[in-house]
Amino acid sequence: MSVPRTRILYIDDDPGLGRLVQKDLERNGYVVEIATDGASGLARIAQGGIEVVVLDHYMPNQDGLETLASIRALAEPPPVIYVTAMQEGRVAVAALKAGAVDYVAKDVQGEFLALLRRAIHAALDAVTLRRAKERAEAESTRNRHLTQSIVDTIRDPLVVLEHDMTIVTASKAFLTMFGITEAEAHGRRVSELGQHQWDVPALRHLMEKVLPENKPIESFEIEDDFPGLGRRVFNLNARKISRPGNNSHRMLLVFEDITDRKQRERDALSLTNEISHRIKNNLQVIIGLISFETRSTATPCVQGYRAMQARIGAIAQLYDVISQSSRGRTVAVDAYLREIAKTMSASLLGNSSGITIEVRAEAVEIDPDRAVPFGLLINELATNAIKHAFPDGTGTIVLSVERIGDQIQLTVADNGVGMKKKDLASIPEKRGSDYVAIFVRQLGGTITPSLSEGPGTTVRVRFPLLLVPSGGTERAAA
Repeated sequence: MSVPRTRILYIDDDPGLGRLVQKDLERNGYVVEIATDGASGLARIAQGGIEVVVLDHYMPNQDGLETLASIRALAEPPPVIYVTAMQEGRVAVAALKAGAVDYVAKDVQGEFLALLRRAIHAALDAVTLRRAKERAEAESTRNRHLTQSIVDTIRDPLVVLEHDMTIVTASKAFLTMFGITEAEAHGRRVSELGQHQWDVPALRHLMEKVLPENKPIESFEIEDDFPGLGRRVFNLNARKISRPGNNSHRMLLVFEDITDRKQRERDALSLTNEISHRIKNNLQVIIGLISFETRSTATPCVQGYRAMQARIGAIAQLYDVISQSSRGRTVAVDAYLREIAKTMSASLLGNSSGITIEVRAEAVEIDPDRAVPFGLLINELATNAIKHAFPDGTGTIVLSVERIGDQIQLTVADNGVGMKKKDLASIPEKRGSDYVAIFVRQLGGTITPSLSEGPGTTVRVRFPLLLVPSGGTERAAA
């Protein structure tokens, strides 16, 4: 398939010079048409297909400058190269001011033809560049309108920021929520909006890392009073964005209004704490009733009542910890352990006992679902130590919890008389040990009773650490 050649219109009343120019340009690959006056030249241009016009100054009826003015008045005028005599610099300047892209001075020897070819080549290059620029600008405008349309359909308020943190684009949702116009938002920094609620040093520090280090912002929470909105809570998320083939980068900052969700979470937590408090009180009533019954119960049955009392006390302390906690989704093990130790000391030992219970716990948290078997396991192991480790009625039990990798290790150790190997082998046959095994299974862990190097017995239980994601109620393994 042949490539169409560039079509040139040469307007000059000198037919001899016209044929000379035509032959020279056609030898160089152009298609050349000739018009002998301005009127016929304009008529030919109006038909279309002319890519460059070469226009002589001296012509009958209307000169080149008048013809140039008429050409420039067209909707899409082709570039015009003006041809003058050697000494007519004034005319050439006037032609350039009137819109000609270049000029060539004629000489009698015809050397101007080489200059004319270069001028035509330069004019065509300029046209190509101009059209490419127009296409790029049109494409950019279309993309900008498309981007703005997409941005405006997103319900959450968002802005696009330049590297200096000034606003380039703001969605309708953003403008509506914060009560500003697009003109007021454009070019302003986010920190300057409203009453400077967004001027938070921690947020500013994070935003400064988004573009140079490509570090996104995830769920940065801000709570404040906003004009026209009242007390609101927002989650801020930011990402670096760029266009393919473009080295410039911008930041997309999204404002998620989580006020209602936050209030529901607070209401649910408040309700959970209230229910936990009431459950704890009811369990304390049951513990009191058991204590009352113990006074009139035969001596062989007292130990069983007290064991039951301690187990219920362990559960009551869980709800007490939950009711005092502000987290809701997790239980603080150290606080829980101390409350269990306090309850056991009060119900099983009393003030005159020579046995003491110590707690050494790291700040570890577990999910509420496993807090009950965890508390009952501690209660069972400590109760066994109280019953069997200290025949002389004096000693110390140490309850400790630590995190080891992705596991929690619970250790119950005493400095009592210790257990022999044959006692270890017969542990599963005892009811208390059956309870221990059940609770360990519920925790998904393993138990390791071991002989201490010194006096006493140490029992270690390891079970998986479960983390509760901040954004939901599901649990995920560490």
